[in-house]
Amino acid sequence: MKIENPNPIQWQFSQRAEQLQSSAIREILKITMRPEIISFAGGLPSPQTFPVERMREAYDAVLSRAGKVALQYGPSDGYAPLREWIADSLSTSDCPIVPEQVLMLSGSQQGLDLLGKVLIDEGSKILVETPSYLGALQAFSVYRPEFVSVATDDDGLVPEALDAVGQGARLLYSLPNFQNPTGRSMTLARRIALVEACARLRVPLIEDDPYGALSYNGEPLPKLLNMNPSGVVYMGSFSKVLTPGIRLGYAVAPVPLARKMEQAKQATDLHTAQLTQMVVHEVVKDGFLTEHIPTIRKLYAAQCQSMLDALQEFFPAGASWTRPQGGMFIWVTLPKHINSMELLEAAVAQNVAFVPGAPFYANTPEPNTLRLSFVTVPPEQIRIGVEKLGKLIAARM
Repeated sequence: MKIENPNPIQWQFSQRAEQLQSSAIREILKITMRPEIISFAGGLPSPQTFPVERMREAYDAVLSRAGKVALQYGPSDGYAPLREWIADSLSTSDCPIVPEQVLMLSGSQQGLDLLGKVLIDEGSKILVETPSYLGALQAFSVYRPEFVSVATDDDGLVPEALDAVGQGARLLYSLPNFQNPTGRSMTLARRIALVEACARLRVPLIEDDPYGALSYNGEPLPKLLNMNPSGVVYMGSFSKVLTPGIRLGYAVAPVPLARKMEQAKQATDLHTAQLTQMVVHEVVKDGFLTEHIPTIRKLYAAQCQSMLDALQEFFPAGASWTRPQGGMFIWVTLPKHINSMELLEAAVAQNVAFVPGAPFYANTPEPNTLRLSFVTVPPEQIRIGVEKLGKLIAARM
């Protein structure tokens, strides 16, 4: 029975809710749903890489063999066989990882939120790369930290910069492999220096690694986790090597921190979907990824080269860009007077989209930057889209 003429409710949002803002990328993706748009905007894996048939077989096998278990609630830390598989895959001869360190997540983005809950107080100093992953900045900003930007260059984060800003920081967030948004990777020397600097300053190091398996030459550099497992939290995901639709990620952390994150997860979603975890374990347990990932690398390497060739041909002098050796992104820097947000408006009018660079900066944005993703666009469309962008940029030089 509906109440007649109720007094209107004045919903009062919390201070935390009042500061929430929509992701610039998610808003741009609404535009890219139009079929005529050539979209370099989304950080979306190519659907060509999704192992649809293998996933179907795995769902059938799990539901046929253990359907009642798969459809039941599961433990908060995750499905034990999958956690064991992850621990084994990350272990090295001098750095064994145990399943107790592994916490399964509803997408690795959830891990960033859980880290914020258990490590960040209002005003806590946290260190981030310049620029950094927008999703991490959003996740951490809810907890009102003081963001401190750490310098980067073509070889990634500059470890020496930590001496001036690192004292007292709650964490340092880093993407050492084919970073989102720049596509840059840290050299081996930089990795060693970074881990040593964080250990010296007692700063917990977050290693977010969704793209590490996507090295075009198939030879990824050592993980920060294996250099100092007591001081590093490793964030992994199945989104880029299987499919993002399953929303399955994981964190590997020192056991006390893993348990505290598990407690925070219990208050968030109780546990990650048991069925999803069992299906993914069914897919990966017998070595499927060793066959599948090289096909992703080959496709993305070709797509990347198509975009690099088009940039070289059509972008005017004065523009520069990264040349990634893996991953999904190219970072473009334009002359200082060109605002990429204004450029986006003109580009969309010509049915091309990208992500302006300013939202990727925690503090001082650089409006003359932009991110291009190449993995979902066919080579001929890459060429057309880059040519249009090049003409728009040239007109503003």
